[in-house]
Parts: sequence; structure tokens; C-alpha cells
Amino acid sequence: MTTGDKTTFNNHGESKTPDLGMMSSFALAYEPLPITGSVRQVSEDFAVEEELGFAPNGEGEHRWLRIQKTGITTHQVVRVVAEHAGVPQGDVGYSGLKDRNAVATQWFSVLMCGSREPEWHMLNSKSLRIVESVRHHRKLRRGTHRANRFRVVIRNVEGPDTLLQERLAYIQRRGAPNYFGEQRFGRGGNNLRRAEQLFAGRRERNRVKRGLYLSAARSWIFNHVLSQRVNAGTWDRLQPGDMAMLDGTRSVFPVNDMDAALQRRVACGDVHPTGPLAGAGDSTADLHVKALEAAVAARFAGWGAALADAGMRHERRSLRLRVDELRWRSTNPGTWMLEFGLQRGQFATAVLRECGRFTA
Repeated sequence: MTTGDKTTFNNHGESKTPDLGMMSSFALAYEPLPITGSVRQVSEDFAVEEELGFAPNGEGEHRWLRIQKTGITTHQVVRVVAEHAGVPQGDVGYSGLKDRNAVATQWFSVLMCGSREPEWHMLNSKSLRIVESVRHHRKLRRGTHRANRFRVVIRNVEGPDTLLQERLAYIQRRGAPNYFGEQRFGRGGNNLRRAEQLFAGRRERNRVKRGLYLSAARSWIFNHVLSQRVNAGTWDRLQPGDMAMLDGTRSVFPVNDMDAALQRRVACGDVHPTGPLAGAGDSTADLHVKALEAAVAARFAGWGAALADAGMRHERRSLRLRVDELRWRSTNPGTWMLEFGLQRGQFATAVLRECGRFTA
């Protein structure tokens, strides 16, 4: 197992660390398997669909559109929808960002305010399709959806099928480290470079881009903390001083007593240890957990203070992800299809990296 090294940049904004966006620098929870393959050979090989967890009520001044997109970003869809509806982009809401290189189905909302609605089907194209249209009384806000459902095709698989199936069954029972995926950090780590430029005083007028860069910086720090916990074998077990999180919620509580009942809840995936999302406010962890997090933060001198100055608040994120309804099957020799659900904000690539070495 390996841990990620501190990332630094030169005065031209170029990384001194090769392959910055790669996840290979972060520790694996399980023994690496002699399995290789390829993913995302075509967009259809990676499909993701939002699960709201509720149904729009059919009434109100907001038009909610369930859209399937291929080969374009969520922000591009926002611009297209806003232009088609004749409204400012700020009147178009969405819950989460979805990959460009995927078949992604997600919800958008459009504030109509009594305006005559356009013919939504006119938006249909090779890259965008309206799946569903319904009214609702509220704008769709970030983080509204409950979960995402994934379908991933792995091609050119080489290695023992039995090992892959055993590993998938093990992940189904135990989960995987809840790393942020490399797409959070931009191509070649570009979002981290932009974050450092922000911290150095460069202005970014685009609020969406600014948020992406700040999020990338705190996600990178979190991944380093998680990697340390994976190396220590404590990513899926509570330690004295931990802040624990109830599964499927953002509710956290301090770990003072490690009684048998709490240990059972951790073992069954009902409670998880957490790591820090840097920002204003003191860490709520204690003892050696707080010391570990402080040591990692010290490797990114100035980032924490800069994130706080930028308006980010200290939060906690689960160190472990639980994989829901994981299913797998071989569709052809050398080709496997995986289907599973993850809570919002969790990355399918965090699951795949524990199963083998798969290249895009």
C-alpha cells in the first residue's frame, strides 16, 4: 500500500508531481488483483442515473425535466435549457454534476413564472434527450438527490474471473474507501492548479468554476487523510476521538465509548468513521484522530486557511462507502457488466479501483 505525497506546483502553475490526477498514489484497502481491463471505451460503457428519493408533486411554477445526456457536461445542459426557455441560467437548477463521457440521466428545474413554456421535445438531439417532464413547487437545489445508480462495462478483461467475482462479493459485504474520484480534480489536476492560483490572489469571476476549484482542494486533502486511514487499517472501523456518521445521512456524533453495540453497527454498515472537509471552524475529531488530520493538513500549508477565507465551512465525510444492490455478470468473453448504487457524492471509480487496474 502507498500513501499520496504532498502536491506542489511551480510558478507557472505546472505540477511538480507526474500524473497528478491519477488515483494510484492513494492506498488500496484490499490486496491488488492481477486483473486488467478497459473502461469507457464508448460513452455507453458508463451509465449513471440520479435517484431523487421522492416524486415531484406535479404542481408549481418550476418545470422539472429529467434529461439523458451524452458527451456534454451538466453546465452545458444548463446553458442549452436556459436559452431554449428564455430564462437566465440562474433560473435553471440541478442537483449534481455528471460526467461528460457517460450516458447520464439527471434532473433539472426551470423557473417559468407564468411564462409560456417552450416545446421541450425540440431539445432532443444526439447528445440530449428529454425523458420526463413534470411540474414542482420548488427549484432543484444542489445535493437534493438521494443516490446514483451506475452501470459500468469493463472490456478486454484479463485475469482470473473467480478472483474478480470474489472481490466484488467482498466489496458488497464490506464496502470500499470513499475516495473522491479523479474527475473531481480536473484533467491532469487542473482544478487543483486553479485552486492554488485562487489562494495566491487570482480572481475567478465565474462562481461555478470558483466552487469547483475550492471543492477540488478540500477533496484532495480528504483523500490524503483517507489514504492514511487505509494504511492504518482504520478506514472502516471507529477509533477513540473519531466523529462517526450515520449511514445515508450527514448526522455525526463523537466516539467516546467503543461499546459492543456501536461496534456491531459499524460492522453492519450502519455507522462509518469520517474525515475532514477543510474550511472555517475547528476539527470536531479528538485524540490521535485529530492529530492525524492535523498532520495531513500541515502538508498543505495555507490551503486550510485559504479555504476558510473563501467561505468554506469545516464538514465531515464518511471514510467508507457502502455499495447497494451490487450485481455483476459476464456478457461476453473478456467483458463484464457491473450494476450498483451509491449515495450522492460518492464515486464509482472508488469501487472499480479495488477490483483491478482498469484504463480508460
